[in-house]
Amino acid sequence: MSGGWLDGYAVLITGGGAGLGRAVTERFLAEGASVTVFGRDKDQLDETVAAAPDPSRIHAVTGDVRDSERLHAAVAETVERFGKLDTLVANAGVWDYQRRLTRLGAEQLDTAFDEIFSINVKGYLLAAEAAWRELVKTRGSIVMTLSNASFYVNGGGPLYTASKHACLGLMRELAYELAPKVRVNGVACGGMNTDLRGPESLALGDRSISASFAKKGPDSAPPLIPLHDSSTDPRDFTGPYVLLAARDQSGPITGHAISVDGGIGVRGFAHAAGGDDL
Repeated sequence: MSGGWLDGYAVLITGGGAGLGRAVTERFLAEGASVTVFGRDKDQLDETVAAAPDPSRIHAVTGDVRDSERLHAAVAETVERFGKLDTLVANAGVWDYQRRLTRLGAEQLDTAFDEIFSINVKGYLLAAEAAWRELVKTRGSIVMTLSNASFYVNGGGPLYTASKHACLGLMRELAYELAPKVRVNGVACGGMNTDLRGPESLALGDRSISASFAKKGPDSAPPLIPLHDSSTDPRDFTGPYVLLAARDQSGPITGHAISVDGGIGVRGFAHAAGGDDL
């Protein structure tokens, strides 16, 4: 492949074996990059590698984003395999399925907070710590998967929303700390038909958003999203990742979040309050 925006790039993508992470992996490969996919599920990673058009440009590392040692191993293997690291895509995460405070007991809240923040926030920070030295060498970039919940309420429950607000702040802080050598940006995605799972601490580890879409039927749409008809496939969200990774296309951009949420910011108000039934 030649002529893509990421031709010759070496990229590490956490959560790259399924859902949005896999869609970004496939898009980056199509744009000419070599990609290391990192994730917990070896079978998913193996499927992603097997589906790649050029086996020489994809590598898989099994691990958990809460494990700094495995993240350092992924960075080292990327450099060993592809010679460098140009971009880290911090993407692995879990959703709380809008579990409201009033539906969480104290013990559930305690354990679910630790799990969601350790994956969604600490996982990004540990990945950045593992990668920044190599990214300085290439004057590379970090692209974080954010969410409409990084800006607006009701994109999740209090745990997910707080974690994604934290990721927005983390992205901005790292953009300051790593400048001028490394650019740090985010893609704030909206609802999509993907394999995003819930926290195991709430017995939601096997629940997938895509299964929920299937139950609603092909003609149903996420509510109150102006462009809902074009915001359901993860592949529709991958363009901004390419833009932010590509030096020639976004060299002056850092500390910025691109909202790719189907127009949630212009949806208007549906309800004055969420707790009228308390």
